[in-house]
Amino acid sequence: MSDVESPAYVSGHGLLTGRTAVITAAAGAGIGGATARRFLEEGARVVISDAHARRLKESEEALAAEFGAANVASLPCDVTDEQQVEALFALAGELHDGLDIVVNNAGLGGTCALVDMTDEQWSRVLDVTLNGTFRCTRAALRRFRDQSGGGVVVNNASVVGWRAQAGQAHYAAAKAGVMALTRCAAVEAAEYGVRVNAVSPSLAMHPHLVKVTTPELLEELTGREAFGRYAQPWEVANVMVFLSSGYSSYMTGEVVSVSSQHA
Repeated sequence: MSDVESPAYVSGHGLLTGRTAVITAAAGAGIGGATARRFLEEGARVVISDAHARRLKESEEALAAEFGAANVASLPCDVTDEQQVEALFALAGELHDGLDIVVNNAGLGGTCALVDMTDEQWSRVLDVTLNGTFRCTRAALRRFRDQSGGGVVVNNASVVGWRAQAGQAHYAAAKAGVMALTRCAAVEAAEYGVRVNAVSPSLAMHPHLVKVTTPELLEELTGREAFGRYAQPWEVANVMVFLSSGYSSYMTGEVVSVSSQHA
């Protein structure tokens, strides 16, 4: 893997002060966890969720110890379960009297040649990655519409929604769907002042990725990047902060590449 040095961590500037955000798949050291931390550093309150209850509780406790218990809450949520999605969004509303930002980070990958892929493998990846984003986006838009105060949705897509990668047909199809969902939702939500955008990262390194990806593939993907290194999860989270802040007030329906691999 790359030994190119990553840039210095960027400190918070209060870009999300006083705002409440729901962030899915936010337990652990990946993009979701990095986004929760960056949002807190920018002054937001966060309601984090994840399908892994133990890791979620550990993440909540660690963030609460650093940023204050009043600013961090959590609820386990499997985004394939509509009742759990509704419970998550209801909690955010109850705790903070409204919702401002939703980050749809939940997704499921896997590597399998299309010729060997089962219906279950295909359906599971699409249900978590695309249908889960749909369920959470729908829940967010309903609340934003009813509270009449605007809002922001940021979806996590992927460069494989643009380009081909062997063994990733299910994941690529799901992420391309997330991109299309983002654009359509943005057009529909504009009438009530809501912005919907997406980020499209490539390789953001974290411990779980190392466990499920071969060193050879990690080396290949790193070598494709213009900077010759993988992204740090917080570098992707920084773009989510931008899309959630007032600095992107005229952006909607966009998919922002956080990678040099647009195509």
